[in-house]
Amino acid sequence: MGVKILKGLNLLDVKEKKIDEGIDIVIEGGIIKEIGKNIEDMKYRDAERLDLSGKYLLPGLINSHVHLFLDGSVNVMASLQEDAGVKLLKAANFAYDFLKSGVTTVRDLGGVNYLDLSLREAINRGIIDGPRYLVSGKPIVMTGGHGYFFAREADGPDEVRKAARENLKKGVDVLKFMATGGVLTPGVEPGSPQLTYEEMKAGIEEAHKAGKKAAAHAQGNEGIKNAIRAGIDSIEHGIFLDDEAISMMIDRGTYLVPTLSAGYLIAEEGKEAGIPAYTVEKSKRVMDPYYKSFRLACERGAKIAFGTDAGTPLNFHGPVTLEMKLMVKHGLKVWDAIRAATIVAAELLGMDDKIGSVEVGKFADLVVLDGNPLEDLDVFTIPNLVMKDGDIY
Repeated sequence: MGVKILKGLNLLDVKEKKIDEGIDIVIEGGIIKEIGKNIEDMKYRDAERLDLSGKYLLPGLINSHVHLFLDGSVNVMASLQEDAGVKLLKAANFAYDFLKSGVTTVRDLGGVNYLDLSLREAINRGIIDGPRYLVSGKPIVMTGGHGYFFAREADGPDEVRKAARENLKKGVDVLKFMATGGVLTPGVEPGSPQLTYEEMKAGIEEAHKAGKKAAAHAQGNEGIKNAIRAGIDSIEHGIFLDDEAISMMIDRGTYLVPTLSAGYLIAEEGKEAGIPAYTVEKSKRVMDPYYKSFRLACERGAKIAFGTDAGTPLNFHGPVTLEMKLMVKHGLKVWDAIRAATIVAAELLGMDDKIGSVEVGKFADLVVLDGNPLEDLDVFTIPNLVMKDGDIY
C-alpha cells in the first residue's frame, strides 16, 4: 500500500467546528501520516497525488443504527423469510451501498440468525468491500416483544443474562435490548415498556464486563428510563422523551440515536407504498411527539449520535442525506448534525481514537464532497471520493 497525497482540500475540523482551507493530507499504510499546507512533495517522491483543490474533506461517516439484513421492503416478515444465502448476498450489496455513499463505519443493531457475523468476517478478510461493520447478533426481547420474530426471547434477569452471554460467546460487538414496543410489530404499542429494569441491568452488566457497549430500542418514556437506570449506553429512537429522561441521559452520558427518517418515511409514504395499515397508523401517531422529543434533546444539549435505522420499510441503505436534513429541520445545527455522524458517533462506539475525525494517526477513512455541506446537505448524496483504510472506492 503506497503513499497517497490528497491536495488542496477544505478540511472540516469536526472537533473545533471550523474549516481549514488549502490542506494536504498524506496517507501511508492506511493511516493518516501528515496534515498541513503545501506539504513538500520531495519528501514523498513516489506518492500518488490527487488534486482535489476546492473540495471539502470530512472523516468517513458513521451510521450507528442499521439493519443490513432488512431490505427496506414494505413487508418485513416476507423479507425475513428469504433464503439465508439470498439474505447474505443482499446484505453484502447493502454494505457496499453504504461505503460508496461515504459511510465507512456502520453498527448493525439486529441481524438475522447471526448472518451478520459472517458478513463481518467477509468484510474483515477482504472477501467483499464494505464499511467497518459492528454487529449485535440477535436482539434480546421479552417473549412476544417488539421484533420477537428475529430476536432472542428471554424472560427474567437470569434468562436475559444467559441470552447476553450467548451473543457474547458468538463474538458480537454490541448487545441490543428491546426496552419498549415498536411500530413494526403487530399488536405491540410503541410506548409500552417491555424488558424490565432488572432484566436489562443483568444483560447490560454482561456487556460491560466483556468491554462491550449496550443499546436499547426505547420509544416509550417509562422504558427509556428503565434502560437509562440499568446503565444503557445509547437510547435508540427516543420517541417519548421528557425533561427527566433527558436529564438522566445528560447526567449519565447516555447517547441518543434518533433515527428520524425511519418513522418519517412510513408516515409520509407508507400508505401509498402498501405498508400494513397498523404500521402506518402507529407511525403517524408518534411523529409529532417524536419531533418534540428530539428538539427538546437538542435544546438541552444531550449527546446525539447519527443513525438511520436503514432496512426498515422504504428506508434504504446508502446516502444519509434525508436523516441529516430531518435532524437539522427539527432542532440540530448543521455542524452538530455533521458531528453526530462523525466524532460523536465514534465516541459512542468507543472508537474515537481510530475514526471520527481527520487527525494524524487515525485510520484514513475519508469522504470528499464537491460542495460545502454547511451550506447544502444535498452534497452528501453523491460524494466525489470515498476512502477507507487508505483505499479509494
